[in-house]
Amino acid sequence: MTHAVRVPLATLWSDPDDRTDANVVTQAPLGDAASVEEIRADGWARVRLPDQGDYPGWLPLAQLAEASTPDVSSVSMVDALFADLRDAPNGTLAMPGVPLGTRLSAAGPPEGGWLPVCVPGAAKPLWVAESDVCAKPADPLATARRLLGVVYVWGGLSPGGIDCSGLVHLAWRCHGVRLPRDAHQQADAATPLAPGEERAGDLYFFAHPGRRVHHVGIVVEPGVMLHACGTARSVVEGPLTPDRAATLTLVARPAARAGS
Repeated sequence: MTHAVRVPLATLWSDPDDRTDANVVTQAPLGDAASVEEIRADGWARVRLPDQGDYPGWLPLAQLAEASTPDVSSVSMVDALFADLRDAPNGTLAMPGVPLGTRLSAAGPPEGGWLPVCVPGAAKPLWVAESDVCAKPADPLATARRLLGVVYVWGGLSPGGIDCSGLVHLAWRCHGVRLPRDAHQQADAATPLAPGEERAGDLYFFAHPGRRVHHVGIVVEPGVMLHACGTARSVVEGPLTPDRAATLTLVARPAARAGS
């Protein structure tokens, strides 16, 4: 059975019995689909996330609800860094902290600047401020720049903390494009470019000799990138350092932009 995330942001671990930071694999926002493969007696479920290329991990089954079929013509994207859902227009807070890039399906027409939305597991629609959502996809680089200064978190996928491939995945998600979750997967899915052909919004990939891609950044201009940097522990923008330039292994364009 297909399920959907019912909390603002679910964290997935590689090992439910060792929930340390190093074992975080990714996160999934409210409403994202999750295919359940296994359920343990203690309530933990192993799932795959189709929106992230069938990415696997463990999370509490209680964070999932039975999925319904959304009306894709009525889906809006959270455009605020975090949006709050309320039980009525300008009503009581029901679900705080729904992150940027969350897809919300409208449950009816807006009222007084508020939009009713379907929420997995909720008995009735909740309400989001219309100013916190948008229908038109954002420019990936512009979206990523809004996250400058956000703390680096391994496996993070939100303005509360994010890693390098999470930043790329989220920026393109907000643009209406699904990219795989990890840097090496994103490299495999991109169209290679000759050095010097890159433009704003393309991607730089980095790898050590004989090893797979371990880092990705978004091109701002040739030789300059925006990325979630583990060394700086935040999202930063600047010229390629000598160490980065030495490990630059691929310049590429996400497949969705290949002909743009």
